[in-house]
Amino acid sequence: MNFTNGSTDMNLMHEELARAQMSARLGEAQQLRRGHQLAMARRMSRKAEQAAQQARLALARAI
Repeated sequence: MNFTNGSTDMNLMHEELARAQMSARLGEAQQLRRGHQLAMARRMSRKAEQAAQQARLALARAI
C-alpha cells in the first residue's frame, strides 16, 4: 500500500514538473513571438518613414 502511494506521489511530481516545463516553454515561445512582432513593426515603421521621406523629396524636386 505504502509503495503504491509513493509511486503515485512520484508520478504526480513528474506530471507537475512536465507541466511547469511546458508552461515555461510556452512562455518563452510567446516572448520570442512578441519580440519578432516588435522587430517586424519597427522594420515596417522604418520603411514607411523612408517612403514618406522619398515622397517629400520627389515632391520638392517637382516644384
